Amino acid sequence: MIIAQIESQIRYVTNINGETTDVLVPVELWQQLISCINSDNVSGLAWIDEQEPKAQILADLQESVRQAAVGQTFAVSELWDYSKQFD
Repeated sequence: MIIAQIESQIRYVTNINGETTDVLVPVELWQQLISCINSDNVSGLAWIDEQEPKAQILADLQESVRQAAVGQTFAVSELWDYSKQFD
């Protein structure tokens, strides 16, 4: 299951001020997530990475190479800040 599929199943609860306060997750999805967290991760990849289709991984790599070839690069500090969103 990829992130888009997971996100499409999640519902957010907001308070009277419109601030998100809670997340509703279907039981089946919750059980899958907990199972993945508790399972041994042999490859060392995050669960979501394990679920990503190989064709998508290849397409992402090809796009990265294309961006690098035309000089579309990012400072390591920017990448680090971006990656912290997913911790």
